[in-house]
Amino acid sequence: MDVQMQDATSSETKAANGPTTTATAVNSAAGSATQAQMDAAKLEALRKATLHSYKNKFLNLRDKFDKVNAARGPKKHLKRIAAPSSWMLDKLGGTYASRPSAGPHKLRESLPLTILLRRRLQYALTGREVVTILAQRLVKVDGKVRTDTKYPVGFQDVISIEKSGEHFRLLYDVKGRFAIHRITPEEACYKLCKVKKTLVGKRGVPYIVTHDGRTIRYPDPEISVNDTVKYDIEQGKVTGFIKFDTGNVVVITGGRNMGRVGTILHRERHIGGFDIVHVKDVLDRTFATRLTNIFVIGEGAKPWVSLPKGKGVKLTISEERDQRRRAKTQQ
Repeated sequence: MDVQMQDATSSETKAANGPTTTATAVNSAAGSATQAQMDAAKLEALRKATLHSYKNKFLNLRDKFDKVNAARGPKKHLKRIAAPSSWMLDKLGGTYASRPSAGPHKLRESLPLTILLRRRLQYALTGREVVTILAQRLVKVDGKVRTDTKYPVGFQDVISIEKSGEHFRLLYDVKGRFAIHRITPEEACYKLCKVKKTLVGKRGVPYIVTHDGRTIRYPDPEISVNDTVKYDIEQGKVTGFIKFDTGNVVVITGGRNMGRVGTILHRERHIGGFDIVHVKDVLDRTFATRLTNIFVIGEGAKPWVSLPKGKGVKLTISEERDQRRRAKTQQ
């Protein structure tokens, strides 16, 4: 009887406490869900704060980087390794090379006067001697005295030293290097200029722009782009012109065939691309290059200017070897 009474009492107690236990469980589950939401909100706020902090740091670093690497005018230095190979500078001759001043020719298509006088003509041993020579107004480029040691001298420019009675024309050899070609005083009176643009200015004034930055007003109406004009340095006038036409002699001023001389065979027109010109040299060897690399120097097969040693004919390695051997045997 006692055992039965205890079981009944315990069952009654469980029945009485049942709803309370269920409510407690529901409350605890709701509390845990609320806590999870609060934790998620805290994590999201922390993530946003961290991203904001990183973003501010990135913006600050970017501003500092932009300030350090901001463009502050034109560049004033040129590493010797980055200098054009046409200058023929040795790698171990120093860290820097003379950077040409802004002028009629581009940096990689010109030669500074200091390198011309020191390394090519060998009239000076140091840069100070170059300054002294130019300060005495002894050197003229295209008939004008130049005192800037970094003045850019380019293709077809005439360098005159009246004190020694010497005149030079800057050309290319068949290996793409600048050749200082000695010329006569009669030939030093003119130069050839390639026509780059033909335009009409204010009030209907026609003019042309040449490869050396000259603006010539009222040219012959038959002169067009890619033609060559004969410019009289003393008078400052155009005395003749050569049309870009098949059969005329040209010199290559860019690309792998730089310095080679030949006659025009034909021109390939490529709409939307680069026009290709086929050229044949005196050894009947044909090659092709872009139209922009062509510089007409004479009508027919006769050039209007004298050419440097080799006459613009590119030889193979074996032909150069045989030529050297013949020269040695003749000595």
